[in-house]
Amino acid sequence: MKKIKWLAIVILSLIFLILILASFINQPESSSNPNNSQTPTEEKQTEEEKPVPKEKEYDQKPAEEEGTLSEGLREVFSSVIEGAKHLFVEEDLKVVAIGDSLTQGVGDRTDNGGYVGIIEETLNSNIEGEDINIENYGKRGNRTDQLLERMEEEEMASSIEEADIVLITIGANDMMKVVKNNFTSLNYEDFAAEQAGYEKRLHEIMQRIEELNPDAPFYLIGLYNPFSKYFENIPELTQIINEWNRIGKEVISQYDQAVFIPIKDIFAGKLEEYLWKQDHFHPNEKGYKQIAKRVLEVIRPEIEK
Repeated sequence: MKKIKWLAIVILSLIFLILILASFINQPESSSNPNNSQTPTEEKQTEEEKPVPKEKEYDQKPAEEEGTLSEGLREVFSSVIEGAKHLFVEEDLKVVAIGDSLTQGVGDRTDNGGYVGIIEETLNSNIEGEDINIENYGKRGNRTDQLLERMEEEEMASSIEEADIVLITIGANDMMKVVKNNFTSLNYEDFAAEQAGYEKRLHEIMQRIEELNPDAPFYLIGLYNPFSKYFENIPELTQIINEWNRIGKEVISQYDQAVFIPIKDIFAGKLEEYLWKQDHFHPNEKGYKQIAKRVLEVIRPEIEK
Protein backbone atom coordinates (compact mmCIF):
# COMPACT_ATOMS: atom_id res chain seq x y z
CA MET A 1 0.00 0.00 0.00
CA LYS A 2 2.84 2.41 0.88
CA LYS A 3 4.48 1.59 -2.44
CA ILE A 4 1.28 2.48 -4.31
CA LYS A 5 1.03 5.83 -2.48
CA TRP A 6 4.67 6.60 -3.25
CA LEU A 7 4.16 5.78 -6.93
CA ALA A 8 1.10 8.04 -7.02
CA ILE A 9 3.14 10.94 -5.60
CA VAL A 10 5.89 10.40 -8.13
CA ILE A 11 3.40 10.20 -11.03
CA LEU A 12 1.65 13.42 -9.92
CA SER A 13 5.03 15.14 -9.60
CA LEU A 14 6.03 14.04 -13.09
CA ILE A 15 2.75 15.31 -14.53
CA PHE A 16 3.39 18.73 -12.95
CA LEU A 17 6.95 18.68 -14.29
CA ILE A 18 5.68 17.90 -17.79
CA LEU A 19 3.36 20.93 -17.61
CA ILE A 20 6.33 23.12 -16.70
CA LEU A 21 8.39 21.63 -19.51
CA ALA A 22 5.60 22.28 -22.01
CA SER A 23 5.63 25.95 -21.05
CA PHE A 24 9.40 26.22 -20.81
CA ILE A 25 10.79 24.25 -23.74
CA ASN A 26 8.08 24.08 -26.38
CA GLN A 27 7.44 27.82 -26.69
CA PRO A 28 8.59 29.29 -30.00
CA GLU A 29 12.11 30.66 -29.85
CA SER A 30 12.46 34.40 -30.31
CA SER A 31 14.70 36.25 -32.70
CA SER A 32 18.31 36.67 -31.70
CA ASN A 33 18.24 40.39 -32.44
CA PRO A 34 20.89 41.72 -30.07
CA ASN A 35 18.75 44.62 -28.90
CA ASN A 36 15.59 42.60 -28.39
CA SER A 37 15.59 41.28 -24.85
CA GLN A 38 13.01 39.17 -23.08
CA THR A 39 14.41 35.68 -20.76
CA PRO A 40 15.22 31.09 -18.22
CA THR A 41 17.48 29.50 -13.11
CA GLU A 42 20.42 28.18 -3.87
CA GLU A 43 19.08 27.43 -0.94
CA LYS A 44 21.73 29.03 1.25
CA GLN A 45 25.10 28.42 -0.29
CA THR A 46 26.96 25.44 1.05
CA GLU A 47 30.60 25.81 1.94
CA GLU A 48 31.39 24.17 -1.38
CA GLU A 49 29.35 26.74 -3.29
CA LYS A 50 30.58 29.95 -1.67
CA PRO A 51 31.67 32.50 -4.25
CA VAL A 52 35.22 33.19 -5.31
CA PRO A 53 36.73 36.58 -4.39
CA LYS A 54 34.87 38.66 -7.00
CA GLU A 55 31.49 37.22 -5.97
CA LYS A 56 29.08 38.50 -3.34
CA GLU A 57 25.55 38.02 -2.21
CA TYR A 58 22.41 39.63 -2.34
CA ASP A 59 14.67 42.18 -3.22
CA GLN A 60 11.08 44.29 -5.95
CA LYS A 61 7.72 45.08 -7.12
CA PRO A 62 6.27 43.62 -10.31
CA ALA A 63 5.03 45.94 -12.99
CA GLU A 64 1.30 46.50 -13.07
CA GLU A 65 0.90 46.54 -16.84
CA GLU A 66 2.71 44.59 -19.50
CA GLY A 67 5.02 46.51 -21.79
CA THR A 68 4.98 49.72 -19.74
CA LEU A 69 7.41 51.34 -17.37
CA SER A 70 4.94 51.19 -14.46
CA GLU A 71 5.44 52.54 -10.98
CA GLY A 72 6.42 49.03 -9.93
CA LEU A 73 9.20 48.83 -12.49
CA ARG A 74 10.43 52.29 -11.55
CA GLU A 75 10.80 50.94 -8.02
CA VAL A 76 12.92 48.13 -9.44
CA PHE A 77 15.25 50.50 -11.23
CA SER A 78 15.42 53.03 -8.42
CA SER A 79 16.25 50.30 -5.92
CA VAL A 80 19.05 48.84 -8.01
CA ILE A 81 20.28 52.28 -9.03
CA GLU A 82 20.32 53.39 -5.39
CA GLY A 83 22.73 50.56 -4.65
CA ALA A 84 24.95 51.67 -7.54
CA LYS A 85 24.75 55.39 -6.76
CA HIS A 86 28.47 56.06 -6.85
CA LEU A 87 29.21 53.85 -9.83
CA PHE A 88 31.62 55.59 -12.20
CA VAL A 89 30.99 53.88 -15.52
CA GLU A 90 33.20 54.20 -18.59
CA GLU A 91 31.24 56.05 -21.26
CA ASP A 92 32.41 53.81 -24.09
CA LEU A 93 31.75 50.60 -22.16
CA LYS A 94 30.51 47.75 -24.36
CA VAL A 95 28.67 44.88 -22.67
CA VAL A 96 27.50 41.79 -24.56
CA ALA A 97 25.05 39.28 -23.05
CA ILE A 98 24.73 35.81 -24.59
CA GLY A 99 22.81 32.66 -23.70
CA ASP A 100 19.30 31.42 -23.09
CA SER A 101 15.95 32.76 -21.87
CA LEU A 102 17.47 34.24 -18.72
CA THR A 103 19.46 36.58 -20.93
CA GLN A 104 16.50 37.17 -23.24
CA GLY A 105 14.33 38.18 -20.27
CA VAL A 106 11.49 35.65 -20.42
CA GLY A 107 9.15 36.24 -17.48
CA ASP A 108 9.67 40.00 -17.40
CA ARG A 109 6.11 41.19 -18.06
CA THR A 110 7.30 44.69 -18.90
CA ASP A 111 9.18 43.32 -21.92
CA ASN A 112 12.15 45.36 -20.80
CA GLY A 113 14.79 42.64 -20.99
CA GLY A 114 14.97 41.08 -17.54
CA TYR A 115 18.22 41.42 -15.64
CA VAL A 116 20.02 42.72 -18.76
CA GLY A 117 17.53 45.59 -19.14
CA ILE A 118 17.85 46.51 -15.47
CA ILE A 119 21.65 46.57 -15.69
CA GLU A 120 21.50 48.68 -18.85
CA GLU A 121 19.18 51.20 -17.15
CA THR A 122 21.43 51.30 -14.09
CA LEU A 123 24.60 51.89 -16.10
CA ASN A 124 22.97 54.69 -18.08
CA SER A 125 21.85 56.39 -14.88
CA ASN A 126 25.52 56.68 -13.91
CA ILE A 127 26.94 58.27 -17.07
CA GLU A 128 26.54 61.49 -18.97
CA GLY A 129 26.45 61.59 -22.72
CA GLU A 130 25.70 58.72 -25.07
CA ASP A 131 23.73 55.80 -23.62
CA ILE A 132 25.21 52.34 -23.21
CA ASN A 133 23.26 49.71 -25.13
CA ILE A 134 23.92 46.17 -23.97
CA GLU A 135 23.90 43.85 -26.98
CA ASN A 136 21.57 41.02 -26.01
CA TYR A 137 21.92 37.64 -27.72
CA GLY A 138 19.65 35.72 -25.37
CA LYS A 139 17.49 33.11 -27.06
CA ARG A 140 14.82 31.09 -25.36
CA GLY A 141 15.49 27.35 -25.29
CA ASN A 142 19.20 27.55 -26.12
CA ARG A 143 21.42 24.74 -24.88
CA THR A 144 25.21 24.78 -24.84
CA ASP A 145 25.43 23.13 -28.28
CA GLN A 146 23.04 25.69 -29.80
CA LEU A 147 24.88 28.62 -28.25
CA LEU A 148 28.14 27.29 -29.68
CA GLU A 149 26.59 27.25 -33.16
CA ARG A 150 25.31 30.82 -32.78
CA MET A 151 28.74 32.00 -31.62
CA GLU A 152 30.00 31.18 -35.10
CA GLU A 153 27.58 33.66 -36.65
CA GLU A 154 29.28 36.83 -37.80
CA GLU A 155 27.08 39.23 -35.84
CA MET A 156 27.54 37.60 -32.45
CA ALA A 157 31.22 36.83 -33.02
CA SER A 158 31.89 40.43 -33.99
CA SER A 159 30.10 41.71 -30.87
CA ILE A 160 32.14 39.45 -28.61
CA GLU A 161 35.35 40.57 -30.31
CA GLU A 162 34.56 44.20 -29.45
CA ALA A 163 33.16 43.60 -25.95
CA ASP A 164 34.61 44.95 -22.72
CA ILE A 165 32.51 42.45 -20.73
CA VAL A 166 30.61 39.30 -21.71
CA LEU A 167 27.71 37.99 -19.57
CA ILE A 168 26.53 34.40 -20.04
CA THR A 169 23.51 32.35 -18.94
CA ILE A 170 23.48 28.77 -20.18
CA GLY A 171 22.95 25.23 -18.91
CA ALA A 172 19.33 25.11 -17.73
CA ASN A 173 18.11 23.79 -21.09
CA ASP A 174 20.81 21.10 -21.18
CA MET A 175 19.46 19.88 -17.86
CA MET A 176 15.84 20.17 -18.98
CA LYS A 177 16.60 18.17 -22.12
CA VAL A 178 17.52 15.25 -19.85
CA VAL A 179 14.21 15.66 -18.00
CA LYS A 180 12.25 15.81 -21.25
CA ASN A 181 13.92 12.73 -22.71
CA ASN A 182 13.57 10.63 -19.55
CA PHE A 183 10.50 11.96 -17.76
CA THR A 184 8.79 8.55 -17.51
CA SER A 185 11.80 6.99 -15.76
CA LEU A 186 13.83 9.95 -14.56
CA ASN A 187 16.72 9.17 -12.22
CA TYR A 188 20.00 10.68 -11.11
CA GLU A 189 22.05 8.50 -13.47
CA ASP A 190 20.39 10.14 -16.49
CA PHE A 191 21.85 13.49 -15.46
CA ALA A 192 25.22 12.03 -14.51
CA ALA A 193 25.51 10.54 -18.00
CA GLU A 194 24.97 13.98 -19.58
CA GLN A 195 27.41 15.86 -17.34
CA ALA A 196 30.58 15.02 -19.27
CA GLY A 197 29.14 16.38 -22.52
CA TYR A 198 27.84 19.48 -20.75
CA GLU A 199 31.24 20.17 -19.19
CA LYS A 200 32.99 19.71 -22.54
CA ARG A 201 30.65 22.16 -24.30
CA LEU A 202 31.04 24.72 -21.51
CA HIS A 203 34.79 24.59 -22.05
CA GLU A 204 34.25 25.10 -25.78
CA ILE A 205 32.10 28.19 -25.11
CA MET A 206 34.77 29.70 -22.85
CA GLN A 207 37.52 28.85 -25.31
CA ARG A 208 35.55 30.46 -28.15
CA ILE A 209 35.15 33.67 -26.14
CA GLU A 210 38.89 33.72 -25.38
CA GLU A 211 39.66 33.09 -29.04
CA LEU A 212 37.46 36.00 -30.12
CA ASN A 213 38.48 38.35 -27.32
CA PRO A 214 41.41 37.31 -25.09
CA ASP A 215 41.24 40.52 -23.04
CA ALA A 216 37.57 40.77 -22.04
CA PRO A 217 36.44 39.35 -18.70
CA PHE A 218 33.46 37.04 -18.98
CA TYR A 219 30.94 35.95 -16.36
CA LEU A 220 28.93 32.72 -16.18
CA ILE A 221 25.72 33.14 -14.17
CA GLY A 222 24.82 29.97 -12.30
CA LEU A 223 21.60 27.96 -12.12
CA TYR A 224 18.85 28.22 -9.49
CA ASN A 225 16.41 25.53 -8.35
CA PRO A 226 12.81 26.27 -9.42
CA PHE A 227 11.65 22.80 -8.38
CA SER A 228 12.40 22.75 -4.63
CA LYS A 229 8.90 23.89 -3.59
CA TYR A 230 6.98 21.64 -5.96
CA PHE A 231 9.11 18.47 -5.85
CA GLU A 232 10.19 18.18 -2.22
CA ASN A 233 9.64 14.41 -2.55
CA ILE A 234 12.39 14.23 -5.20
CA PRO A 235 15.48 15.54 -3.35
CA GLU A 236 17.73 14.40 -6.20
CA LEU A 237 16.65 17.49 -8.18
CA THR A 238 18.42 19.73 -5.66
CA GLN A 239 21.49 17.52 -5.85
CA ILE A 240 21.44 17.76 -9.65
CA ILE A 241 21.28 21.59 -9.61
CA ASN A 242 24.21 21.63 -7.18
CA GLU A 243 26.21 19.28 -9.39
CA TRP A 244 25.66 21.36 -12.51
CA ASN A 245 26.61 24.53 -10.66
CA ARG A 246 29.74 22.75 -9.44
CA ILE A 247 30.64 21.91 -13.04
CA GLY A 248 30.13 25.54 -14.06
CA LYS A 249 32.42 26.78 -11.29
CA GLU A 250 35.10 24.22 -12.04
CA VAL A 251 35.10 25.09 -15.74
CA ILE A 252 35.25 28.84 -15.04
CA SER A 253 38.09 28.42 -12.55
CA GLN A 254 40.34 27.30 -15.42
CA TYR A 255 40.11 30.63 -17.26
CA ASP A 256 41.96 33.69 -15.98
CA GLN A 257 39.42 36.18 -17.31
CA ALA A 258 36.34 34.26 -16.14
CA VAL A 259 34.16 34.53 -13.02
CA PHE A 260 31.26 32.38 -11.84
CA ILE A 261 28.28 34.30 -10.38
CA PRO A 262 26.05 32.12 -8.16
CA ILE A 263 22.33 32.93 -7.94
CA LYS A 264 20.85 29.77 -6.41
CA ASP A 265 20.82 31.29 -2.94
CA ILE A 266 18.82 34.30 -4.18
CA PHE A 267 15.80 32.13 -4.98
CA ALA A 268 16.00 29.77 -2.00
CA GLY A 269 12.79 30.02 0.00
CA LYS A 270 11.44 32.80 -2.27
CA LEU A 271 10.16 30.95 -5.32
CA GLU A 272 6.61 32.20 -4.83
CA GLU A 273 7.87 35.77 -4.76
CA TYR A 274 10.55 35.62 -7.46
CA LEU A 275 9.17 33.28 -10.15
CA TRP A 276 6.88 34.18 -13.05
CA LYS A 277 3.34 32.95 -12.28
CA GLN A 278 2.78 31.79 -15.85
CA ASP A 279 5.31 28.94 -15.78
CA HIS A 280 6.74 28.87 -12.24
CA PHE A 281 10.16 28.49 -13.82
CA HIS A 282 11.48 31.80 -15.15
CA PRO A 283 12.12 34.77 -12.87
CA ASN A 284 9.61 37.60 -12.68
CA GLU A 285 10.57 41.27 -12.40
CA LYS A 286 11.49 40.78 -8.74
CA GLY A 287 13.67 37.81 -9.53
CA TYR A 288 15.46 39.62 -12.34
CA LYS A 289 16.08 42.58 -10.07
CA GLN A 290 17.91 40.31 -7.64
CA ILE A 291 19.98 38.79 -10.42
CA ALA A 292 20.86 42.28 -11.71
CA LYS A 293 21.97 43.40 -8.26
CA ARG A 294 24.22 40.37 -7.89
CA VAL A 295 25.74 40.76 -11.34
CA LEU A 296 26.36 44.50 -10.85
CA GLU A 297 28.10 43.84 -7.55
CA VAL A 298 30.42 41.33 -9.16
CA ILE A 299 31.24 43.25 -12.37
CA ARG A 300 31.62 46.63 -10.70
CA PRO A 301 35.46 46.52 -10.53
CA GLU A 302 35.57 46.00 -14.31
CA ILE A 303 33.05 48.60 -15.43
CA GLU A 304 34.68 51.30 -13.31
CA LYS A 305 38.18 50.81 -14.73
